Amino acid sequence: MKTQTIIDKKEVAEKTIRITGSEAVVRSLIAEGVDILYGYPGGAIMPVYDELFKFQGEIHHVLTRHEQGAAHAAQGYARISGKVGVAMATSGPGATNLITGIADAQIDSTPLVCITGQVFSHLLGSDAFQETDIVGISTPVTKWNCQVTKAEDIPGALAKAFYIAKSGRPGPVLVDITKDAQVSELDFKYEKCKGVRSYNPIPKTDPNSIIAAAELINNAKKPMIVWGQGVILGQAEDELKAVIEKAGIPAAWTILGASALPTSHPLNIGMVGMHGNYAPNKLTNECDVLIAIGMRFDDRVTGSLDTYAKQAKIIHFDIDPAEIDKNVKTDVAVLGNSKESLALLFEALNKNTHDSWLQEFKDLYAIEFEKVIKGDIHPEKEGLTMGEVLKQINIESKGNAAIVSDVGQHQMIACRYADFNVTKSNITSGGLGTMGFALPAAIGAKMAAPDREVVAIIGDGGYQMNIQELGTIFQQKAAVKIVVLNNEFLGMVRQWQQLFFDKRYASTEMTNPNFVAIAEGYYIKAKKVTKREELAEAVKEMMASKESYFLEVMVEKEDNVFPMIPSGASVSDIRLS
Repeated sequence: MKTQTIIDKKEVAEKTIRITGSEAVVRSLIAEGVDILYGYPGGAIMPVYDELFKFQGEIHHVLTRHEQGAAHAAQGYARISGKVGVAMATSGPGATNLITGIADAQIDSTPLVCITGQVFSHLLGSDAFQETDIVGISTPVTKWNCQVTKAEDIPGALAKAFYIAKSGRPGPVLVDITKDAQVSELDFKYEKCKGVRSYNPIPKTDPNSIIAAAELINNAKKPMIVWGQGVILGQAEDELKAVIEKAGIPAAWTILGASALPTSHPLNIGMVGMHGNYAPNKLTNECDVLIAIGMRFDDRVTGSLDTYAKQAKIIHFDIDPAEIDKNVKTDVAVLGNSKESLALLFEALNKNTHDSWLQEFKDLYAIEFEKVIKGDIHPEKEGLTMGEVLKQINIESKGNAAIVSDVGQHQMIACRYADFNVTKSNITSGGLGTMGFALPAAIGAKMAAPDREVVAIIGDGGYQMNIQELGTIFQQKAAVKIVVLNNEFLGMVRQWQQLFFDKRYASTEMTNPNFVAIAEGYYIKAKKVTKREELAEAVKEMMASKESYFLEVMVEKEDNVFPMIPSGASVSDIRLS
């Protein structure tokens, strides 16, 4: 028989009560507004799970099938909701299985709070059963972490964890709690953290930097904006749009910045980076002022730094001072929250247009369309292409779906061809490139935004890395739409082997199982498409389903993703074939 405890949130914040450390964990999560958490129980975290059982009316725990799945699901939840995602695991292998998701969240600035159980404190350092130094292991990939050995320290540690995770540039934190801290008692009263000594999450914007930036932009003949996820994290989508439209500046996006501005906006010139659009990559080395907003000049964006935008004045808007001058030398740095700093910039900008400059982007887009895009979405070849699958999804979703992509060729195709009309619609593993990300992340995204259509675009390789999370989808009745683009290869690695290793396809061809049968084994409706004439109806049926749906599409085995900037080459050396 299930027991259920409903508590008054005002009581949590104001009353002091005598409880165990494990109950303090649960009450702290409730005080922080946590409604869903993802995890996997085990011996060292069992007291907290026992308390969760009592508080089922307050927090919905999602049992994933692997702790990595829990971390990625929490990421998906955080990315689409803007809230902190929470994952929990036991000690030893449970904790270490979270690490890939934590590392992914760190490089992609995703706010996570991960809670791990630990052996009794008197056993620390004794190689006890399932003891692992998770604090030491996670230090390089967390924004902050700590180990709690006393029950009375639990509320403060969790309050600090949530504050650090979501403030400033977001990121993952980890709180490791020994078993004796969980079973001991404390006088509990929860106070949210409002600041940490020597931690300044949002630097104050210098008005002089705004003036200097505006002066460069107002006098520019060929300005270009590249925005990243900082715009979305700062909830600055409206401010970005206002700046772009007032100054008439062509604007491109990094992978994680996609969806901050609608795909159809006339000043949206496409994606930069290794497999980005031809025009914004090529013209990076012809603009006279490059305005970077909430992006970190990742190597996949810049290519060779020796040749990157050397002719341009560089303006860099960022919340993190560590990113300024880290990769690209900045002429004007504007520190602060993007929503506030872009609003200040808007006031200082002159109304302007750059029609002839914008036409250069349109001309290069026409070249890319003829040489690449037309063949991707209107193919003449017999086999299906990944691009035409995305085109069909656009038709059915009208650009309003959240696209959760894994890592590989399908990821680049999804980012290039999906229509994004709604912000927070492109959820993918950017900086770490984690195969296996999409399926659990889509679960978290769908649970955070049940009214939105969530479509996972996955390759046959990455799909099998966390295929067990189909069980989570089935148990939670999460209406995720899963599309596996199956080319029977680890496609992106195969592309590099074709282009740079004389077609030596070493360990990249895959012999795959019956994916439809596996999905049906989890009671998920499934279909396989092998012919072009089957595609439209299958996608329509999938998108119309009120429940989860699995669609496997057999695509050309040796299609490549172009344009492409070879690794270490200049953005000017972008190839169309």
